[in-house]
Amino acid sequence: MTEAITVYLGLGSNMGDRLDNLDSALDLLSQRLRVSKISSIYDTEALGDTDQPRFLNLVCQAHTRLESAGLLALVKGIEKKLGRVGKSGTPRPIDIDILLYGKQVTKTPELIIPHPKIAERAFVLVPLAEVAPDLVHPVSGRTMKELSGAIKEKQGVLKLE
Repeated sequence: MTEAITVYLGLGSNMGDRLDNLDSALDLLSQRLRVSKISSIYDTEALGDTDQPRFLNLVCQAHTRLESAGLLALVKGIEKKLGRVGKSGTPRPIDIDILLYGKQVTKTPELIIPHPKIAERAFVLVPLAEVAPDLVHPVSGRTMKELSGAIKEKQGVLKLE
């Protein structure tokens, strides 16, 4: 039996009942992964095409025995089950990104780990630094707290009370 790997997932929703979408995604993830930490929820502006609704975002820490490709299939299946259609940059009920998969560095046409835009996205780094401030990025060697502190523009990231 393979050892469980610690993974970090970023979840976002900007369509429909955003809180319910996040809860439903976490419920479905919990059926296949051991979710151990969940960040606060952050209300954030959309990047790129800002002519769309604001997102609710969070990061969760989970443990899995799935290979990274299996984890990708799982999160894509959950997105589809919760009504995601279309591509990035459009409003969606749920978006689940694999941010980190242990210390693994992967670059395939389907999957890049660590997520290539972690260091420039406050909506990912702020909640990631909340759940794992001392976690070291496997490529840059910097902690999530350091990476979060280095972002000058917080991109409209507001913690929900």
